[in-house]
Amino acid sequence: MKLRGLIVAAVVLAGLTGALYWSNHHKPADTTEASANVPAKILAVIEADISKFDLKKNGSEQVAGERNSAGQWHITSPTPLPADQSAVASLLGTFSSLNSERLVEEKAGDLAPYGLDAPKLEVDLTEKNNQTQKLLLGDATPAGNGMYAKLDGDPRVFTVPSYDKTSIDKSASDLRDKRLLTVNPDKISQVNVVAKKQEMAFGRNKDEWQIIKPKPLRADGAQVDELVRALTDAKMELDASDDQKKTAATFASATPVATAKVTAESGTQELQLRKSKNDYYAKSSAVEGVYKVASTLGQALDKNLEDFRNKKLFDLGSDDPNKIELQDGSKTSFLTRSGEDWWSGSAKKMDAGTVQDFVDKIRDLSASKFLDSGFAVPLIDLTVTSNDGKRVEKVAISKVGDNYIAKRENDVTLYQLDSKVVDDLVKSGDDVKPAAAPGK
Repeated sequence: MKLRGLIVAAVVLAGLTGALYWSNHHKPADTTEASANVPAKILAVIEADISKFDLKKNGSEQVAGERNSAGQWHITSPTPLPADQSAVASLLGTFSSLNSERLVEEKAGDLAPYGLDAPKLEVDLTEKNNQTQKLLLGDATPAGNGMYAKLDGDPRVFTVPSYDKTSIDKSASDLRDKRLLTVNPDKISQVNVVAKKQEMAFGRNKDEWQIIKPKPLRADGAQVDELVRALTDAKMELDASDDQKKTAATFASATPVATAKVTAESGTQELQLRKSKNDYYAKSSAVEGVYKVASTLGQALDKNLEDFRNKKLFDLGSDDPNKIELQDGSKTSFLTRSGEDWWSGSAKKMDAGTVQDFVDKIRDLSASKFLDSGFAVPLIDLTVTSNDGKRVEKVAISKVGDNYIAKRENDVTLYQLDSKVVDDLVKSGDDVKPAAAPGK
């Protein structure tokens, strides 16, 4: 029995050993196929290491760019031009990891069937070490959703998705800086606009805008910021048929809309805007030529002084005030904020909801129009302290006819207010009540 058991054990051991050997020498077929289907990497370069690029198109102009010592790109061919840094970065980002869709031929002897003997597009990338890699793109694949590609010096032929070619096949117009004003918007300290036969000037002190021409006035900062954004975002609209002589002639006969100047530490740049039929054309001191521009620029400049004036009575913005004092005839209300809580003049904690409604009414006080005269004896005096006590604003309100007229302290501007706005303010102040006792 013992001998028989040993024989059975030996047979089982031999079977297991054979199975292990077969397993180690026969990998599953699907694993092999999966590894073969993994897309091969055609090209991998670090974007920051690229110092030059050269796009050579079969039958078209060559587009080349170079990075300067400050790390900024500029176009060197077909003509020297400032480059759109983000557009160039997007182009070069395609090469940071260019993968194939599939390997077509391991060692291609004849490149003609793939259109790679005379490539439709050749991309030369020169790195800091002066080594150059050349990517060749040939014909479209039969299905039309890919292109044949190879790296110069590599015998393999691949296919790449058509969208990769779209990302690479760029013209000088695609890569040039299309801004008409190249100044940094955050650095602009003054904006001058001549439009509708009037001159306006806006000055910036830190983040606050002020109207300085035709006379010192409070400015609507959001409106001036929108104007600055429209000017600095203004871009030339280019197409393949761009004809500078024709565009310049159109500009010369077009109707002037506005002239704008922006001033920063780097200097002053000027933009002239004109309109021909429904199209707008611009000429800039920062860029040579005349260009068609989007109608949104015309809309941004086609405004009056009133559009840029601050109609708000208080400069609170989104801040909550620290103190509020309302005097309505013989009645006086006084509120002080401490943290999240509001307290009355008699040191009673006040209901946060009713106080917030009152604050919102103060914040929303806005002129329906501006007046030159008409202010009478004030009926209401409102003082608001904000910005941790650094800003104190006082407004006096009088009633004339069915409307109210308001005047800020040390400001000659008169603001007409709709009667409902003031009535709602007074009612909201009257509705402020003490906070409910704890537990109630």
